[in-house]
Amino acid sequence: MNSSEWDLRYRETERLWSAEPNVFVAEIIAPLPPGTALDLGCGEGRNARWLASRGWTVTGVDFSAVALERARKDADAAGVNVRWIQADVTTWKPPARAFDLVVSCYLHLPPAEMRAALANAAEALRAGGMLLVVGHARVNLTDGVGGPQDPEVLYEPAEVVDWLPGGLRVLRAEHAYREVEKEGVVRRAIDTLVVATSDFDSESSDRLQ
Repeated sequence: MNSSEWDLRYRETERLWSAEPNVFVAEIIAPLPPGTALDLGCGEGRNARWLASRGWTVTGVDFSAVALERARKDADAAGVNVRWIQADVTTWKPPARAFDLVVSCYLHLPPAEMRAALANAAEALRAGGMLLVVGHARVNLTDGVGGPQDPEVLYEPAEVVDWLPGGLRVLRAEHAYREVEKEGVVRRAIDTLVVATSDFDSESSDRLQ
């Protein structure tokens, strides 16, 4: 889907996604001291807004103008400050070595475009910074519920690891599970979860302890 199609999809509903942060984002990042964070494909800004509320200096990037306008309004209502950028995450070049954390949450693109986005994400990380990737697993099509139904844009943990550029240390690459209620029935959704860090240095490695 291009940006115009996403704009239309956002306009069709008051809120497309949950207002709460992704459960895995909250679980993994909550123990970390705040720093600078980049949310790639931020959508309506739920994770960016949560990070800002916890003291992070946050930049959110998305190519949907409608989603970003909604994100701005929600951030203003919550009294938090986020820098919002309208851009295509596959071609937008973030400042190099500028972020302690880069989040890619349910960004679903064909493999070549995901590889490009993750290369940009890695380039944006400071030494010792963390990259967190969460997305719908391909196995979710047969064994889970929800998410995109096009297998080309879904990914397994090993694929994400393969797409990562050199200079990253993979800490976790696994399936993660969420309970989802659909039509009154609680079912299990299956996500891909990958956590990696840039090369450690003596000053920044303590952030991840």
